[in-house]
Amino acid sequence: MAYVIKDSCIGCGACQAECPVEAISEGDIYVIDGSKCIDCGACSGVCPVDAPQPE
Repeated sequence: MAYVIKDSCIGCGACQAECPVEAISEGDIYVIDGSKCIDCGACSGVCPVDAPQPE
């Protein structure tokens, strides 16, 4: 199961810098590529608004 970034994303970029497999890219809000995500939760641990959540 991959993580997804919810609409509460504030675009700070903390999650992108933390992702060990570079599955997160910038858009209107940050987006996780589910085919690359290894479900490690690193992004969720650094997000100040808990936007990355398990799918």
